[in-house]
Amino acid sequence: QVPLLESGGGLVQPGGSLRLSCTASGSIFSFKAMGWYRQPPGKQRELVAMITNGGTTNYTDSVKGRFTISRDIAKNTVYLQMNSLKPEDTAVYYCNAPARFGSYVYWGQGTQVTVSS
Repeated sequence: QVPLLESGGGLVQPGGSLRLSCTASGSIFSFKAMGWYRQPPGKQRELVAMITNGGTTNYTDSVKGRFTISRDIAKNTVYLQMNSLKPEDTAVYYCNAPARFGSYVYWGQGTQVTVSS
């Protein structure tokens, strides 16, 4: 069973919107937090947004005011709503979830987001 399953990437024009979903195979409270990282072409992977078990959110500065991370506990799913997309948001986006106990970190398979006219 895949621990984290992502969906929602695609091609969008600048200024457009996309919503990414990350569904866990079990309760999201199996993890300390859940979040999204991204890896632009030729660059290192970076944190985009994170939501803790308590519901606290944090964002990297470049997406504040444009992206929103949220969750549906009943569906074991975390979302990343991305608005006002820019070409520099182009990247492979990965769902991330550190285990609640121990040090293991789960990753999704990645989903491509391309912002281009």
